[in-house]
Amino acid sequence: MKKMKAHAKDIGEEIDIEALSISEASDKIAHVDIVMLGPQVRYQEKQIKEMADGRIPVTVIDMMDYGKMDGAAVLTKALATIH
Repeated sequence: MKKMKAHAKDIGEEIDIEALSISEASDKIAHVDIVMLGPQVRYQEKQIKEMADGRIPVTVIDMMDYGKMDGAAVLTKALATIH
């Protein structure tokens, strides 16, 4: 998250990023633009998509980007998905 926030600042994007558990997501999902799941919880993608009800994109972070902690790549993909 820190690297994503740093990259956002570098490119002049104003973003708010939170890491949440699945149970917390149900309370916040109505107020976000995208949900990105870590590869280790990809099995919960269907559950989150049901919560999102087609209103917002739900994606799984690329395992290589996640493993390398490549916040710039993850943020770039998120922004491309929502714009």
